[in-house]
Amino acid sequence: MSTVDLAAHPVATGVSRERLARLDTAALSDALDSLGIAGVLPGLAARVPGAVAFGPAYTVRYRPVADRAGFRNAANYLDEVPAGAVVVIDNGGSLTCTNWGSLLTAVARSRGLAGTVLHGSARDLAEVRELGYPLHSTGVTMVSGKNRVELDRVQVELEIGGTAVAPGDLIFADDNGVLCVPAARLAEVVDRAERVDATERRIRAAVEAGSRLDEARAAYRYDRPWEGLGAGAGAGTGAGTGTGAASGSEGVDGVR
Repeated sequence: MSTVDLAAHPVATGVSRERLARLDTAALSDALDSLGIAGVLPGLAARVPGAVAFGPAYTVRYRPVADRAGFRNAANYLDEVPAGAVVVIDNGGSLTCTNWGSLLTAVARSRGLAGTVLHGSARDLAEVRELGYPLHSTGVTMVSGKNRVELDRVQVELEIGGTAVAPGDLIFADDNGVLCVPAARLAEVVDRAERVDATERRIRAAVEAGSRLDEARAAYRYDRPWEGLGAGAGAGTGAGTGTGAASGSEGVDGVR
């Protein structure tokens, strides 16, 4: 059974985890929009408020049980998922049965998994929240998936709400929702997201210093924030670097 090769992945070789940890899905979404990349996994809500997950996708696909003669066990793929990965499960957005609960959460947490994104339903939310494990799902129900769905395949490309998710693509999930960034475009997307972050911080600083909002937005190119500073840029703001969120000279304050 194949696994995500973290050693060869851009998280390890091209874009540091420290840079990724400074970003949120809002800035990343703006960056994806600027590049014409569909990255949103629609309809998935955070089940543990404040819990954030990012990492390469380990994909899992379910299918309905066709023959109910005999017991169909829960899928046993979790032992193959490497630490640092985000499990991305596609059960067709089902609201009728679960694919994730307290047992899988406890195992995932002990194995160092980064989180779970479920196009389907979860249960045991009290236990999941107690563990603080990042979990996003389409729905919630107490009904078991045993004898209703079974594992189809792992490490295959999924399509969730019109967005493709390939094994190894970068998943970002926070209170805003879930995004998938194609692995081949990660460095470009992260660079633009950092520029978006820096632009919005500069606009906020200008307004707090007395500027009108419309003037600050015009000066710092709010219409194209990924391009960096516009007219009126001052010295000492990291102008033109596009890496303010990663340089350590400007902290990310979550302004949107």
